Amino acid sequence: MMAVVLGILDVVYCANAQDSTTTTSQQNTTLDYYPFYRAQELSIDLFGSGLVDEQTIDHFTGDRIRHDVRLGAGAGLNYFFCRYAGVGGDAYSENTAHNFVDSASGNLIGRLPIGDTGIAPYIFGGGGYQFDAVSQKFGQFGAGIEFRFCKHAGFFVDGRYVVADRTDNYGVGRAGLRLSF
Repeated sequence: MMAVVLGILDVVYCANAQDSTTTTSQQNTTLDYYPFYRAQELSIDLFGSGLVDEQTIDHFTGDRIRHDVRLGAGAGLNYFFCRYAGVGGDAYSENTAHNFVDSASGNLIGRLPIGDTGIAPYIFGGGGYQFDAVSQKFGQFGAGIEFRFCKHAGFFVDGRYVVADRTDNYGVGRAGLRLSF
């Protein structure tokens, strides 16, 4: 809970902060610099999710999406050893009728921050366990993009293809807020 509060305070600070300048002998003015994406970075994800079955993926139409998508919400935790590589885990639920957590997974993550833009595309792959509606193991791979509007906060969106052990494969999309420390 403290991490969420610190992330929100950072967003407020970034929105109100003014650019500071310093004078040097080689350069008249330079902006204070801090990288949006750092090594040894811990982040928390809060997201909404949408799940579609393989038949909807194979026969993708707006009508199928409206009728067949199952919505949910979840949370995740990521740690980056260096600026470009890390590990992450997440859990989400589509409903709380049987189990509070429907699925949990872990991933290896590779990201490529684009200069000082705050934009970083990423890829990931890993596996996990689905608890509800069918108990099964799965593997997954996917890609996404993150936009940091502040040093400690940003938005992300990603999609993954899930290779299920006992049922048809399916896809999961996520979009949410990422708070980093």
